[in-house]
Formats: sequence, C-alpha cells, structure tokens
Amino acid sequence: MMFSKENQKGDKIQKFADYIEKSRAGVAITGAGISVGGGGMTYRQMSLSNRRAGVSPRYGDSYKSFLPTYLDNMFSYQPSLAHYALADLEAEGKLIGIITTNVDCMHTIAGSENVAEIQGSLQVNCCAKCGRHYDGYEIWRQDELPRCEACGGEILPWPLYSHIGLWEEDVRKAQSLISRADLIIVIGTNGFYGSAYWHCRKDDAVIVQINPGHTGFDSVADLNIREESDDVFKKLQEVRRENGGK
Repeated sequence: MMFSKENQKGDKIQKFADYIEKSRAGVAITGAGISVGGGGMTYRQMSLSNRRAGVSPRYGDSYKSFLPTYLDNMFSYQPSLAHYALADLEAEGKLIGIITTNVDCMHTIAGSENVAEIQGSLQVNCCAKCGRHYDGYEIWRQDELPRCEACGGEILPWPLYSHIGLWEEDVRKAQSLISRADLIIVIGTNGFYGSAYWHCRKDDAVIVQINPGHTGFDSVADLNIREESDDVFKKLQEVRRENGGK
C-alpha cells in the first residue's frame, strides 16, 4: 500500500506522540528557530539584518550594537505556540527541562520553569562599572535603558558582557538534564555549543528533530520532522486529543 506525503507526515506526528507518551524524562533542545512562529528571527536572519545595518554585538560599543542586535528584536515578538507547548509538557510531567542557546527568555515567559540557558540571557545582567547583578528580564521592559542603582553604570546582559560566551552554571544544568533524558526533542537549532553537553546523553535516548531544514542532527535522529515547530506542535496536540491524551 502506498502512502501519500500527507499521510507520511501524519504518521510521523503519531510516532512523535507515541514517543512522548512512553517518555518519563524528556528534554527539549531549542535554538532560534522555535521563536519564528512568535515573530522572532533565526540567528541567520538576525545576522543578515545586522550586517545590512553595519552592527554587531560587542562590549566596547555596548548599547549602540546591542539595541539593534538583540533588544529591538526581542520583545517585538511573543512566545510561539511551540514555546507554550513545551511549557505544557513540563507541567504535565513529560518534560524535565529545556536546553537552549536562545537569549530571548521566551521559554520563561511562556511558563517553563527548568530552563538551561547555556549562552546566558537577558535574565542575567551585570553593571559594567561596579559589577552589581540585576537578574530578571523585566528590567529591559521599560522606556529607558536601565542604569545601576548603586553607581549609575550601564547594565549589560550576559550575551554582551561575556562576549557571547557560555554560562557555565547553566551548562552544568544542561549536562545534568540530558544525562537523565530518555527522549530528546531537538527544535530549530543547528546544535551550536552542543559539544558542551551532548556527550552526557544516554546511548539509548530517543532523538526527535523538528526542523524544516537539514542539520547535523539528521544522521542521529530516530525521527526527523521537516516542518516548522508551531505546525508540528499544533498537529501533535490534535493527535494526542484524538488518542485520549491532553
């Protein structure tokens, strides 16, 4: 019997649903692609936009480069359906956490509680002058750029004052999460910085990749779904309801 392409896609969503039902410790790994459905840009799109504007994130010219690169893009969009779906899976007990290279805090805004932001985020902020920390993304949601209450210095987010480095505290969290995972859901990422935690995964963990394009995960994934993440999770919710789940 021959299956149409539409049915083949449906079969993949059903298989994904089956993996979730069997999982007791799922972990999602996300990149910029998960934010597209909410209006965000992928890193490639952001990089192209920055090159056209002649800017790049660097410490020496902090706000001038930071604003168009990150802040003007962030908060101009909202969490995507996929962000909310992952938060729901965590609340349901199917997901033990999320590993992300994104700095936009959208997982937290969507309601996820156990997020390893391995490149830091706009939740990790520090005064460039005195070193005082101002953690939490809310300080960026105001009309004026934040200044240190103690000394008046510029408050910089981790991606800026670290020169786009890794946030070691959350790298350790990511290693702990993936070491316990029986299901790994890779969404909208090429796997940059995966070497910091990927080696800690279980050999028998099931790997599902959701990405409309090809990546380095293609050859290791047990299931590749070539669609945008919002479309996949919308279909997943429908299939799970049909199956009597949530």
